Amino acid sequence: MTVVVGVVERIWRYPVKSTGGESLPRVDVDARGLLGDRLFAVRDADGKFGSGKNTRRFRRMPGLLELRSRYDERNDQPELLDPQGVAVPDPTAFIRDYLHRDDVEVAREGAVSHFDQLPLSVLTTATLDWVRAAVPGVPVDERRFRPNLLVRTPPGTPPFVEDEWFGSAAAIGDALRVEFVRSSERCAMTNEAQQDLPRSPLVLRAIAEAHDTRLDALATIATPGKLQIGDPITLL
Repeated sequence: MTVVVGVVERIWRYPVKSTGGESLPRVDVDARGLLGDRLFAVRDADGKFGSGKNTRRFRRMPGLLELRSRYDERNDQPELLDPQGVAVPDPTAFIRDYLHRDDVEVAREGAVSHFDQLPLSVLTTATLDWVRAAVPGVPVDERRFRPNLLVRTPPGTPPFVEDEWFGSAAAIGDALRVEFVRSSERCAMTNEAQQDLPRSPLVLRAIAEAHDTRLDALATIATPGKLQIGDPITLL
């Protein structure tokens, strides 16, 4: 039996990892994920990627979320936008000045993936509405959680419904097929300020207390295809 669990309300792509992304009406999806998503990252001399946290692969670089990025599909290049939303002529030169570091560059993905975990992140409006209610007075929208897809769910859908999808395949639109695997473990990046969203420690605290810091559904791409706003998501 197939079940329609929602429709795609917004599509997000983040061409330069850990910067703000771009909202799209439609996009191609290949085996790697959304075309151009996290294809570039700020990389330092040790080969670590700019992020909101320090790990074996990532290095905390505060301020990246105040920037935005776009992907130039015709030229297969990233466009980096400064905090005022103006495209900069040389992303690497700008980022060195912005971070006050001369050992960083905006680099294309090589042998090491830029993804934290899996290539597709899906968040429902049911879960997002729960977060808003849990932290009244704190501005919250999906940008805090950096999903690729925000999915409009039917009225009455419980929060964290994404958990019920794990282990299931799904059709999105006519051709795209994905397999839901697990959720993301959230870090302090959800609290960080970005553009018009102020910093707040309450966001991560609420998710930790209610859902063990986990939020969204991560998926792999089973069959590439096109994706657009309004596409239904059907569990197979």
